[in-house]
Amino acid sequence: MTYAIQAEGLIKRYGDKAALDGVDLEVPAGKVMGVLGPNGAGKTTTVRILATLLRPDGGRATVGGHDVLKDPVRVRTLIGLTGQYASVDESLSGVENLILLGRLLNLSKRQARARAAELLERFELTDAATRPISTFSGGMRRRLDLAASLVGRPQVLFLDEPTTGLDPHTRNELWEIVRGLVADGSTVLLTTQYLEEADQLADRITVIDHGRVVAEGTPGELKRRIGGQILHVRPTVTADADAVARMLGDLTGARPAADPNTGLLTVPAADPMLISALVRRLDLAGITADELGLRLPSLDEVFLALTGQKNDITERTAA
Repeated sequence: MTYAIQAEGLIKRYGDKAALDGVDLEVPAGKVMGVLGPNGAGKTTTVRILATLLRPDGGRATVGGHDVLKDPVRVRTLIGLTGQYASVDESLSGVENLILLGRLLNLSKRQARARAAELLERFELTDAATRPISTFSGGMRRRLDLAASLVGRPQVLFLDEPTTGLDPHTRNELWEIVRGLVADGSTVLLTTQYLEEADQLADRITVIDHGRVVAEGTPGELKRRIGGQILHVRPTVTADADAVARMLGDLTGARPAADPNTGLLTVPAADPMLISALVRRLDLAGITADELGLRLPSLDEVFLALTGQKNDITERTAA
């Protein structure tokens, strides 16, 4: 297997605090690697080291086979980076931003204009190309920022929480763009706190906590790792919730979790036959359910099990 990114034992300290404490990472070429973790876990520090913006205090890393410390100039020719916040120049128009970047990347004037026009069309910004960036919506800025990271046709793209603050519709649009980039052969390292985003886009996921990798695998592997499946049931009558919770506790030996907003009760279920036993008990008690079934744990539940923290997408502090 060919790896576009490899890191071994990355260490980064700030005084007595270890932001990274021996991070290992392997990203296959042409795939999306999702990097998850609580705020302060070390996600952005990892990206900054791989993008040659920060020197590690220990360990080594290569991008496209080139060492980020020994050959940073070559690494920079291979990568694109979209950070958590739009980095375009608001005093320029969209097309001026892209042409400027093209010229900085040694494209001729004609090549820079052609590449700018191509990207503006691809990201559906042609109609707004000559408008000041200050008039762009948040979604338009993020699309332009992503377009800017692609001017140099990078082989590896770092997306550090790229959909921060976007509405669901715009987020879905950017997901489609990322899928298109990967289909064209790009490798993507994606940090995100939107666990649905990782589930939708990532071929593999690495979970970092307190500067260390605590888990790695496909989304399905991580879900299976925390143990079996989840039995979920939502009683038709809210008043039946306590009785159903007792049934779940008797059958599984675990205390079910209850969602006060939806009335859904959930409990780990190592034995898939538990659903049949529950149906029989509900029938005997004359209790009906609007929702009943087995599923793999969600990434939110995986995140909580691995890090001991609930995922809070309302906190947008850089990790």
